[in-house]
Amino acid sequence: MKTWFITGTSSGLGRVLTEKLLEQGNRVFATVRKADALKDLKERFGNNLVVEILDVTDTEAIRQVVSKAFTEFERIDVIVNNAGYALFCAAEEANDDQIRLQIDTNIVGSIQVIRAALPFLRAQGYGRILQLSSAGGQTTYPNFSFYHTTKWAVEGFCETLAQEIAPFNIGVTIVEPGAHKTSFGTAMATAPTMHVYDQTPAGDVRRAVYNGTFPINGDVNKTVQAMIDSVEIEPAPRRLALGLDAYRDMRASLISRLEALDAQKDLALASEIDN
Repeated sequence: MKTWFITGTSSGLGRVLTEKLLEQGNRVFATVRKADALKDLKERFGNNLVVEILDVTDTEAIRQVVSKAFTEFERIDVIVNNAGYALFCAAEEANDDQIRLQIDTNIVGSIQVIRAALPFLRAQGYGRILQLSSAGGQTTYPNFSFYHTTKWAVEGFCETLAQEIAPFNIGVTIVEPGAHKTSFGTAMATAPTMHVYDQTPAGDVRRAVYNGTFPINGDVNKTVQAMIDSVEIEPAPRRLALGLDAYRDMRASLISRLEALDAQKDLALASEIDN
């Protein structure tokens, strides 16, 4: 039995992960935005589930809830940063408040949950952090510029974090799912569209999503089980790509970037100080 702390458990991957963990005999401290979101699970699993309301844009609330979780369960084996959403629009369509909320939720919220947990994880001498990113943390799709901004940023944070906390026996895994049939799509924030983008790649993706032709083949249960299984792997896998689309699109993006870098090798070396 392990004890897990999971943000964003009202629906989607977070909800399925919470239920599966409880069914397998684990304990979960789950955070939600709405009070009764996990009422049915609380009735089924009793004291093995503790539910707290948390808005991850509230840093002080994060600190209080994380502290309560470690006090309530005495130890937390796994921290899962799952809370987040996508702002779906072309870059100039969003307003300033939408951009700030996307950043505050997906980047700042994730960072502050981890920062709040680190003193407790160091004190207990071990732990595992699962940071939900996306295939969109390594590749990009039109109309998701702000979402990609947050996922690329949080991956850079976790890459650095993993090096800093490895001496304390704390592992970090960046989870990179492809498209799954969850509430992610229906929960996307949008902005008023500018018709100038109708016949552009942004317009193409918008139509595919709204018409239901954007391919979504990820199996939520398989993905969640892969996340659970990953915490038994030592050392912690730095990344967990989940889904054929995630593997395919990230691989293509990485190859393209590497080819572009290699093509500039002479230029890179020429900028060195002459000896």
